Amino acid sequence: MHPIIRLVNRNLTISLNPGFLIWQVIFPLIYIFVAGYAYAPLINDVPFGGKDLDYPAFLASGMIGFNIMNSTLISGILIWNDRKHGMFEQIMSGPFTRSHYILSNILTIGIVGIVSASLIVVVGYPVFFDSVEFSPFTIPILVFGAITGSVLFGSLASIISTRIHSSEGFNVIINTVFLFFAFVSTAFYPVDGVPEPLRTAFYLNPLTYLVDVIRAGIFGNITEFVILEMIILVGIAAVLFIIASRLLTKLDF
Repeated sequence: MHPIIRLVNRNLTISLNPGFLIWQVIFPLIYIFVAGYAYAPLINDVPFGGKDLDYPAFLASGMIGFNIMNSTLISGILIWNDRKHGMFEQIMSGPFTRSHYILSNILTIGIVGIVSASLIVVVGYPVFFDSVEFSPFTIPILVFGAITGSVLFGSLASIISTRIHSSEGFNVIINTVFLFFAFVSTAFYPVDGVPEPLRTAFYLNPLTYLVDVIRAGIFGNITEFVILEMIILVGIAAVLFIIASRLLTKLDF
């Protein structure tokens, strides 16, 4: 078996435990079916791409991007735990290199991102069924979002894990950063009507672009602006991946 595949298998075995899988499904369910319908009477239909979406449909589609981001926390956790428990030295004593280690982490978060996105599509489909507009681009866009989002946020989690030396600091910073991304984005509410400078902050947040691209694929609203957002996502993901790879390559475990 190829070394990278062996490491991916090891990463998935560690990460995909029952608790993690339950969290990946139960947490979005609470938001979609509790918060979504609880806030629906307070929030009018949300305009998106020339159509009006009810709030549960808007929220369910946003939770796909949110769950992709949330699942990539495993990248930082894997690296942190390997540093803390001396697993990296043990891995390097086998037929593995740092390149194998880095690529296996990226493949792991890509797989987890796709699985996570698929789970929320299945769970949320009954909610946005009436508004969905499938096209030949829908599945490719969802796959694009899952992979690009996983690489982007997984690389960011990896960068944080390489720069923080205490478990308390790691947990505080990683959760604060991802919480900011979650709530200062279009995952939970539309940008229309949001005052400045919060509106600007929305578009400094890569999760906004990820959620907009996924919604465009689901609701059939692929515009020039959405294509621009896809290009921006690729650019940010590439930069963060390069930075994370260099930090991991030079890191003294």
